[in-house]
Amino acid sequence: MSAGALRIPRSAFGRGHVQAVAGCYFVASFAALGLPPYLTEILPGLGDRDASWAGVLYVVPTVFGGIAAPVWGRLADRYGRKRLLLRAQLGLAVAFVLAGWADSLAGFTLALVLQGILGGTFAASNGYLGAALEGPALSKALTLMQGSARAALVFAPIVVGALSGWLSPHRQYALLAVLPLTAALLLAALPEPGPTPRSTAEAAVTVADTPPVMSLRALYALEFAFVFSTVISFPYLIALVDDRLPGTSPTLSGVLFALPHLCYLVAALAVHSAFRERPRTGMVLGFVLIALGLAGHGLVDSLPALIAVRLLLGAGLTLGLVCLQVLAADCAKGRAPGGLFGSLEFFSKAGAVAAGLAAAAGSVRFGPAAPVLTGAAAAAVTAVATLLPSMTPRWSR
Repeated sequence: MSAGALRIPRSAFGRGHVQAVAGCYFVASFAALGLPPYLTEILPGLGDRDASWAGVLYVVPTVFGGIAAPVWGRLADRYGRKRLLLRAQLGLAVAFVLAGWADSLAGFTLALVLQGILGGTFAASNGYLGAALEGPALSKALTLMQGSARAALVFAPIVVGALSGWLSPHRQYALLAVLPLTAALLLAALPEPGPTPRSTAEAAVTVADTPPVMSLRALYALEFAFVFSTVISFPYLIALVDDRLPGTSPTLSGVLFALPHLCYLVAALAVHSAFRERPRTGMVLGFVLIALGLAGHGLVDSLPALIAVRLLLGAGLTLGLVCLQVLAADCAKGRAPGGLFGSLEFFSKAGAVAAGLAAAAGSVRFGPAAPVLTGAAAAAVTAVATLLPSMTPRWSR
């Protein structure tokens, strides 16, 4: 059977295919998203007694993932999205095994570098979906993909914390390598998405008649700012919880870490329905809530207050993520999806890198509250900038 015969048109790409891709991403990202919050516990066993490298190592996979993402995206457009998606899953498995068995800080760092270069499952999954869907269907699928990421961030830290009494978070890397291998086996059964049935000329007319909500450059800038303002609180959150609430158990710390992402799981589809026609408004409101939530982290000193600001941050996180997916689906019209989502992943990774470096520098100089206050300031500035006319592209038929 020829390769072309294995392709399916967009019209035949159903909900089951989308759910399969999202489920496989959840399975594969369990270790990648759930274990980094415990770097402050992993690094002392590798020679970094004060875990001073936690903020830097938190973003090492992100740095190299961002560098590699545009290249993998273009290769996916050329050689097939499914093939490159399978490559990403297998690359993660190799990196996790190496990280779990590393016995030095240098070896562990090398494994994280390989995780960034060989991984990239999120961009690969989005590129696969972008080749099969468009418009509201694509934005809804991207919202579901973000739900998979949030689900991993909800459950993985809790599971890692619960298992830490029997198996250290460091060794859990090797154990969880089986998950991307399983995802690769499941994805092997999916088809390669084919082109839309309509003609190229008809597609061009549709794109020309529908001006984008926001320019591609503005989308990249928003992606960077959003990731920076939210991720900056991740590396040292558990340290902040220990500082404000001494004696907090690892399991409770994991629950507090997961709360904003749980908000996304509960409300994302409802927010998508409410803001898919006005994503710019949703972005502004999201950044405002993120700024308020992060600022509150620097002031609270009790468990109920900390829960409240985590939920406020979750509301902003949900609005921002959903509206970013709507804007990305809008910009994807008429563009090669692998290249677009690979480039978008580059700016996402760049924001995470900047956030990790800022978190490391701020926490060393000013304490564990510095990262959340820096993120609050960045979100407030971005909320104002999103209202500027320069964010809207000039358009002419």
